[in-house]
Amino acid sequence: MSNRQKRDENLLFIAWGASIVALFGSLYFSEIRQYEPCVLCWYQRILMYPFAVILGIATVKKDFAISFYTMVLSAIGIMISLYHYSLQKISFIAEAAPACGRVPCTGQYINWLGFITIPFLAFTAFIIIFTCSLLVWKSRKEQNK
Repeated sequence: MSNRQKRDENLLFIAWGASIVALFGSLYFSEIRQYEPCVLCWYQRILMYPFAVILGIATVKKDFAISFYTMVLSAIGIMISLYHYSLQKISFIAEAAPACGRVPCTGQYINWLGFITIPFLAFTAFIIIFTCSLLVWKSRKEQNK
């Protein structure tokens, strides 16, 4: 096994690990702490949850081709999380935000250290998945040259 393949396997595993932590973290907040997710939280979950299965299978099967798809989907998740975080933390954006359902998207169930909110945690997980996927995709692209 080459160093490149081992590195790519490790990157897939890290991406999968981030998705698992995000999945169980979101379930902890909603099922144990009883925080009802807003609409944007649901969109982030819809993108994050399949990663736990897809990246898990790809890690076991050493299917590096999945990196392109996980890179694209995590980029969409990054944009949604960034928008959601902006609604929470940037006052002029929050004031102009439309009502988004029963639970306002501007609400902050947690605010650790003054900046860590649930959308920030999702953003971090999406960034990890995107970065790992990008590195694997670039590695595979170089190998196929």
